[in-house]
Amino acid sequence: MRIVFLGSGAFGIPTLAHLARAHEVVGIVSQPDKPAGRGGQMTPTPIAAWAKENLPGVPLVCPEKVNAAEIVAQVRGWAADAWVVIAFGQKLGKALLADRFAINLHASLLPRWRGAAPINAAMVAGDEITGNSVITLADKMDAGLVLGTTTRPVPPDATAGEVHDMLAADGPEVVERVLQQHASGTLTPVVQDETLVTIAGKMSKDDGWVDFTRGGRACRQRVHGLTPWPGVTVKFREQGLKLLRVKDHAPGAAGVPGAIIDPARGLVACDGQSVLELVEVQPAGKKAMKWADFCRGKRVMAGEQLVGRMSEQ
Repeated sequence: MRIVFLGSGAFGIPTLAHLARAHEVVGIVSQPDKPAGRGGQMTPTPIAAWAKENLPGVPLVCPEKVNAAEIVAQVRGWAADAWVVIAFGQKLGKALLADRFAINLHASLLPRWRGAAPINAAMVAGDEITGNSVITLADKMDAGLVLGTTTRPVPPDATAGEVHDMLAADGPEVVERVLQQHASGTLTPVVQDETLVTIAGKMSKDDGWVDFTRGGRACRQRVHGLTPWPGVTVKFREQGLKLLRVKDHAPGAAGVPGAIIDPARGLVACDGQSVLELVEVQPAGKKAMKWADFCRGKRVMAGEQLVGRMSEQ
């Protein structure tokens, strides 16, 4: 099958690699290079970088505007049997998509968590099951017909980065299944129930907080759901301390929410019903470390306070 692949984020790399092995990828479309890092060096998207290294003979375009007439003509001229879209980053117009079979891999069980950050949103909300959906493209964001899904449990000790990689690895199977059903004429599209829609808004650094009064489980969900980005940074001794991995325990212990009640074990008071255990942290400007190492090095004392937002007094 002749495939056009449109994508930018690392989430699509396993599926693109599979398509390159199982089909003929006739063209790849990604986003333009953008400045990254402290030096602002122009950097290709993960998809563009992977394609340049692994598929040097496949045409790759990275337009500022994918719906520009010359890009529409070029991409449609590749005459593919199917277009696979994964985390591309631009809306595809009607002129580009007309009369083409195009599918999108989205990292949630639609209609739950439409939008830019479905994995983060699912984990912060405490969803115990997540997955992927392959959908048709529609004018409304992530509102297309569902053509196939995968599911997997969300491990309580997993971070959003780890769940991202799990779901990315699940992508090739469901995309391939949908492509084969399309080829054989056996697709069974399902209309999304609009009454069940939830939205996963784009995350920013301003989301990197935790509220210890909400309880250990909610804190764990937020910390893991925002790791590695934007990350949860609390204030300790007037400096930033990023929480990377935690556990929650019940019953809790008395203490002001955010107070360290057992330094050696990394236990932090929450709502009186549960406690949060700090497992791995990252001090400002330093590498990630086990809480036990941080505790010994800083000589943390019982009663010291973690503040859930850096901007709080």
